[in-house]
Order: sequence, then structure tokens, then C-alpha cells
Amino acid sequence: MLKEVLLCVLTGVLAFTVGILLGHFATDKGGSVPDWVRDASRDVDESIIKTFLDELDTNELRENLRELTKVPHMATSAGDEGTVQFLLKRWQDPATGLDNAWREDYKVYLSFPDKTNPNKVSVVNPESTVLFTAREREKPYTPDQEDPEVVQPFAAYSPAGNVKGKLVFANQGKMSDYELLNRTLDLRGTIAITRYGGAGRSTKAINAAKFGVVGLLVYTDPYEMNDGLVSESDTYPHSWYLPPTGVERGSYSIDFGDLLTPYLAAKDDTYRIPKEDITGIPPIPTQPIGFEDAEKLICELDGDDAPDDWQGSLNCKYKLGGPGFKATSSFNNSNVHLDTYNTGRLEHSANVMGIIRGSVEPDRYVIYGNHRDSWVHGAIDPSSGTAVMLEITRVLGKMVKEGKWRPRRSIIFGSWGAEEFGLIGSAEYTEEYFSKLSERTVAYINVDISVFANATLRASASPAAHGVIFTASKQVDAPGTTLSVYENWMQYSNRTSPNYGIIPNVGFLTGAGSDYAPFMHYLGITSMDISYYYDRTKTRARIYPAYHTAYDTFDYASTYIDPGFTSHQAVARTAGNVLLRLADSLLLPFNCTDYAESLQRYLSEAVTTFEQKLAAQGISMESLKTAVKLFSDTASKLDRLIRDSDLANETPLKIRQINDQLMLLDRAFLDPLAFPEQYGFRHVIWASKMSSSVPTFPGLADAVEKAMSTGLKEDWDQAHKHISIVTQAIAGAAHTLDDVI
Repeated sequence: MLKEVLLCVLTGVLAFTVGILLGHFATDKGGSVPDWVRDASRDVDESIIKTFLDELDTNELRENLRELTKVPHMATSAGDEGTVQFLLKRWQDPATGLDNAWREDYKVYLSFPDKTNPNKVSVVNPESTVLFTAREREKPYTPDQEDPEVVQPFAAYSPAGNVKGKLVFANQGKMSDYELLNRTLDLRGTIAITRYGGAGRSTKAINAAKFGVVGLLVYTDPYEMNDGLVSESDTYPHSWYLPPTGVERGSYSIDFGDLLTPYLAAKDDTYRIPKEDITGIPPIPTQPIGFEDAEKLICELDGDDAPDDWQGSLNCKYKLGGPGFKATSSFNNSNVHLDTYNTGRLEHSANVMGIIRGSVEPDRYVIYGNHRDSWVHGAIDPSSGTAVMLEITRVLGKMVKEGKWRPRRSIIFGSWGAEEFGLIGSAEYTEEYFSKLSERTVAYINVDISVFANATLRASASPAAHGVIFTASKQVDAPGTTLSVYENWMQYSNRTSPNYGIIPNVGFLTGAGSDYAPFMHYLGITSMDISYYYDRTKTRARIYPAYHTAYDTFDYASTYIDPGFTSHQAVARTAGNVLLRLADSLLLPFNCTDYAESLQRYLSEAVTTFEQKLAAQGISMESLKTAVKLFSDTASKLDRLIRDSDLANETPLKIRQINDQLMLLDRAFLDPLAFPEQYGFRHVIWASKMSSSVPTFPGLADAVEKAMSTGLKEDWDQAHKHISIVTQAIAGAAHTLDDVI
């Protein structure tokens, strides 16, 4: 009996004690709940986004661009160092700066013309009399072009050399162009002149050398850039079109990254390959010229008429060359002489880095970047993008300094130092801040050239990020309209989605020539590229006409591209809105079903174009179809889980698990062995340098088309191999979206 009484007493005491404890911890005592509990379940605050959008100022954007374009700032120049200091000053400002900002220095291999011995293009007769010499510098229309630091037009990484030969016209310098010429002409010992477009800069020279061509000239044809206008009175400073003496400079290198330190950061003591082992650069002297000088050469050529699709807007019928000039020309029996004095050397270049640290997940990073260096003043490329980035950091920095906001995740801002020379990625993806943090990086936002003109938004992105761009663009007014950026964008460029109906068209990140390349192609970080673009239905211009010339100035930008800086503001608001959602959302705003839809589009194109041809070789596409279906089913399952869950009441670990699945999705498509011949390309869905024009899986398309052209069994075997590569990548990515194995 006593035992029973004691047991009852003990039970009562235990129950009372438990009740007291439960009451103590369950009762809401206001501030007793730890801050981290509230922060862990905090979602993006729409009022913060509205405040941010309202603060972005067109006057600030204008003054940013004015400051950035005061002097030429080619990589490693004194002007470039000035922009480094300007960025550091802004990002270290005690009132509007970031939590921290610093510079990362590199020693990179770049190419320069000789200031004291300029490159020359001339026509010389058999008696060694110079009959014609191309301009060494562009004609000045404003004081900007007279700045002594304006670099002479040159082809970066072209070798020095002195060559002469009869001239031929080789259209765009594609292999097919040289093959056509080679049917009737002996190209050995000739000099070719080509127009921009069709093939990469360096590829034009590499192709030429295969046919014995000893030198190359490159010009911008007014047909592609000026809608046919050639008169000085119709071009800048009277319009946005390229003046006759304008010359597009550029990097003549195929691979991105420092040429002497492939896959390594170009630090002072980094191992460097011998210079003679560099590939992907012109093997012959190469020089760009203006279309005024190109006309004087092309219009004197002898030979057969060039094909209709080779004709341009110079004032004559284009001919192929005899080789050489026609008998009635004052240049008859004369050679073109090309003398280049470029030198390659190691120079110091810097990335400028800044960070706003996250409050809840400081070890998760959203990266926002833009390159800083330009060929001359670079108002549009790249300073329009830098102007936008600086305004975004001013507003966010002020909010942080005033204690009004701090992001959930960390935001890293980057100003890359030598992109114009092709060093996109040599510093970005190989040193400690990115390659070693890639598994913790949520996304990369690129606003390289923010404004080409003022018609509509243009975006390219990983499919997972389409939705967040759409969400952001719906909250921004389109300049000069009563529409949102989203609605305006849809009027200019749209497509029909099986899931959503008519939506704006977002491009895929399949290119290799911009700052996003190493992040998407090499690291598999979900990336996007955002800009404001011109109306392509009203012009043939392949890019804004002053691109890479001495006319890309503040005056050009503020007069013809974006006079009120409202397009700069629209890009800042859109990209900044995306940035805030990526940094602040409880659950990352990525959509796996959208990725599945893109894979289905690629599959449909591959089946339509290649299935019968593959079947004839005994190669089946069924495994690829199965993998895409598996991915689609698994993506839908994860999206349903997200939609049906009360995420604010889930444990932080559950949210972290789903976010990791979303964040690492693009990494699942990396295959280091998929493209062994292509430097820096590992993403099997988007990031291969395609030769095929079929919009489908790049490795598969290239392999099938090569096999079709050769008929060789080993090439069909490669096509089979690429089906296996892409099939297993898609299936593997699908498994990453499952809860557990």
C-alpha cells in the first residue's frame, strides 16, 4: 500500500514538473524566442523590394557612367587602375558601401600594339611605291577620340609580322568561304580580307592559314552594322551608326582564360606554359580596318563576282580577287603589305570584390558580376553594366549601413579586370573565391552590357531561373510605355510554353564570350545574363554599331542609346529585384519543371532531326527519351512538394535540403570528360561550343552532323557515345531531385 502511495506521489510530482516546464517554454514571452528562430523562417519582404526599386536613381546612373568613361581604360592601363580605385572608394564608403571590399591581383598575358611603331596596311606596287595606306587611327569627332590613350585598332594576340601578297575577298572567313575560293583560286601567299560575323575573330585567321593565306584584314561591313548607310553624314555623331573610319577591336583568341595558365589562377608565381604552346590564336598577322579603307581595297579587286550572299553595302559589286586587283585599277599588279608589331607580355590586372554578408546563411552566395575593362572609353561595353552594378550596391549598401536590411544569404559583387582580352574566367573560376565555393554558390547574375538601346529587356538564363526573372520583370515599369517590363518584353520576343501559354522568350546560355561563361559552362552555377536591347525588327545591326570602337563614349550612350537613363534604371530594377529574391527568399525561387520543359524542347528537336538517321546506324534514342521523362516526373514531384508544404513551419534542415537540391541542379549536368577538345566546357546541356545550328543537345548535334558528313563508323560511335553522355547526365540530375535514394 505504501509503495502505491509513493508511486502516486512521484507520478504527480513528475506531471507537475513537466507541466511547469511546458508552460514555461510554451508561453509566448515576446522576446524570449531566439532571433535565429524568427530569421530562419523569414521569407523575402516585398516592402524591402519596393523600397529598393524606388531608390534606384537615373541621375546616379548617369553620373556613374560619366565617371567610368572619362578616360580610356583598357585592361592594365592607368585608366583601368583609376576605375579600380573608383570602385574600391565606392564599396568602402562608410555610408553606402559594402561590408567589405578588396582587390584580387593577377599577372596575365595580354597583347598590345607598339605605340611607337603602329601596325600598317598599305598597297605597294612592284617599284616599291606606296599607293595607299589605311588609317592608323579613327577620325575624331569629339575630344574623346583625341585622347592620347586611345589605343590604335589592333587584333589582340595576332602575331607580329611583315607579309605581302595579292588580295582576295573571303566573305566572313568561314571554312566554307575559303573552300569556295579555293575551288578557283590558288590562295597560297595571298592576303585575305573578311568582314566581321559568321565566324569568330580568331577562327577567321586560323581558317585562312589552312589554305596558305599569309595575312588577314577584317572590317565591319555597313550592311550588317549600319543598315547599309555609309555616308559620314548618316553616321555618328549624327546618328548611332558606325562612322566610316570606325574599327572594331577585339580579342582574337578562341579559349577563355589566361592563355599561359589554363585552369589555374594567373598569380605571380603560377606555373605558365611556354608561349609557343598557346593555341586558338591567329597563326598569321591579322589587322582590323574601317569600312572606308575596306571599300578602297574591295572595290578595286579583280576576278569573278562574289556570290549574292557575300555582297555588302560598299559602293561596288564585290569580287573575289584575281587574286589581286583589276587591270584598270591604279593598284594593278600591286601587293597588299601588312606590317604588325604587336607584342605579348605579362601585366598586372585586378578584380575588385565586395560582399554583403548574409544574416541566416552567410555560407551561401549569390554572385553579381560585370567586367570593367574596355578597349577605349567603353560606355556601353562594359561601363553601362558597371554603372548599374554601382547603383545597386549604393542602394543596398545604404540599407545595410542604416540597419534597415540584411540579406538572408551573402551577396558577392565582382568587377572583372580583363574580359575584353578573353580572360573571362581565368581569375573568376580558378581561385579561392569561386572554384572552392562553387558548391555553396546559389547563382551568378551577369549584367555585362546593361543597355544596347531602349526597346525591351533581353535575358538568357538557365531554365531554372526563368521564373524569378519573370516575377521581377512584372514589378518594373518599361520605360516610355504604360506596360511592365514583362509585358513589353513579351510584345517584342515571345514563345508558347506548354505549361504557361505565351511567355517572353528567354535565351539559353550557350555562348562563350561573356562573363557568365566560366560560371555556367565550367562550374555549373545557375546563371543569367540580363540587358536592355534594341528592336531587332528595325535594324540589321548585329550589335550596337559603336561596339569596341573609339566612338563608344558617354556622348554616344547619353545621346543615342539611353538619353534619360531610364533603360539603365529598368535593368537595375529588374536585375536587382532578381538579386534580392535569390538572396532573401526562404526557398530559392528556382523551378525544376521549367528545366524539364527545356529538356523536352531539346529532346523533341533531336528526335525530329536525328532519330531516323541514328536508327539507320542501329543507334536508339529510347534511353534518352526515358531519361527526360524521368527528369520531368521527378521535377514535377519536387515542385508539388514545395507547393503543398507549409515551408515557414518546416525545420531549417528541411528547407536547407530542398534549397541544396535546387542550387546544385545545374552542377548535376557537368561531365569533365564530355568535351575533351573544348577548353572550359563541362555542362552537357548548354555549354558546348556548337558547330551545329540545330537547337538541341550540343554534343549530340555536333557528333551526328559530323558522322553524317563523313559516314565513318568511328564518328557514328561518337554520336552513340554522346547519347549516352547526355542520357546519364539527365538521369543523374533527376536523382538529385529525389528526397533520398
